[in-house]
Amino acid sequence: MHTIIVGGGIGGLALAAGLRRQGFDVSVFDRDSDVAQTGGYHITLDGRAQAALRELVAPEIFERLLASASALRLRDRDALWDRRGRLLGYGPRLEDSPSVDIDRITLRKILADAAGPDLYLGRTVTDIGRTAQGEPTAVFADGSCCRGDLLVGADGAHSLVARHLAGHSTSEPTGIVGFSGRTGAERLTARERHRLGTRSGMAVGPRATALYIGFLDPVGNAVLGATDRREAITTGPTYIWGAMFPESAATDSLRTLRGDALRSALTARFARSGWRRSTLEVVERAEPDSIAAFRFNASSTRARDLAPWAAGPVTALGDAVHATPPTAGMGAGAAIRDAASLVARLGTVVSGTSTLAVAVSEFEADMRVRGSEILVRAMRTVRWMRATDTPLGVAATGLATPVLATANLLARRR
Repeated sequence: MHTIIVGGGIGGLALAAGLRRQGFDVSVFDRDSDVAQTGGYHITLDGRAQAALRELVAPEIFERLLASASALRLRDRDALWDRRGRLLGYGPRLEDSPSVDIDRITLRKILADAAGPDLYLGRTVTDIGRTAQGEPTAVFADGSCCRGDLLVGADGAHSLVARHLAGHSTSEPTGIVGFSGRTGAERLTARERHRLGTRSGMAVGPRATALYIGFLDPVGNAVLGATDRREAITTGPTYIWGAMFPESAATDSLRTLRGDALRSALTARFARSGWRRSTLEVVERAEPDSIAAFRFNASSTRARDLAPWAAGPVTALGDAVHATPPTAGMGAGAAIRDAASLVARLGTVVSGTSTLAVAVSEFEADMRVRGSEILVRAMRTVRWMRATDTPLGVAATGLATPVLATANLLARRR
């Protein structure tokens, strides 16, 4: 059985690696000419995502991943601040957390190695077709095509494959737009390094403004001490941040800027919403070329709305089905779990205990539940942010955050 995978992101490469490891014939096509050409900065893999990866890749590949990852259990507790830098509270303790963080580029390169010669770069799929016998085909920009027994769309939130199946887009904008960047800890003042600490956190303000600050250190907080296998592109303590604003004509204009101009515009945009300048140091001192814009797209949170097509020899996974805003940090992990589920189901076809149609149907049913679960979590934050972008929300934010900050300060002094 030959499986065509459209899209060589995390989910597509994880699927290709798993199929190849199980002896399947697989071809994965991606429009990028280099696997390092990818958006995003770091990915959190919880215990379930790691268990799925252990099934998909060989032990030595998984060890390379862990050697390049940062352990959440070695971080300080996450924090919540207001726009003036006042501490509002802490997240749960992380000592027992199995989760790890890893650079997106690093993970993609490791998975590409696992996919091996089954990965074809620089191949853009422009259409999905069928042979006279009903077999799915991927049609490329140059007019050539590839035939398979199964075709899987792993081509993201704007998936060509999912649109072909559903007849419409499977996600829509949430009304929030983000800008992400990297700031090495050494670029910050000692005072700000102390305030941020070795933790991830979120600073919140009115008018749907927020600043996520993620801490990544695959060297100091390494999961494994195997320095000879470390491949992380992050080589020291680094803050990976995401600035969030309501989508508008003003934020659309920001999306056209680059480098220093974008960095300055972001700090000015925060300042107009009443943010204290000291809380924006991580943005002001970011590596200018690292800053990029991205739109928060999301699929329906209802399981019955996901993968709204009859099961057959064309399917999809990951963001192509359950596009998830980054506010839960679970999108990539869910795509990996999708891949492991599909590999397991296809194994029943090869063993003769199931048909392809049944296997795909069972996979999609499982994926709908998983996708709904992570979307519900991710959209809680998005909806809360949007609720602050109203007169009542502005007033409530202005009144509540000082009270929370004072209560937290008194509690720490006891």
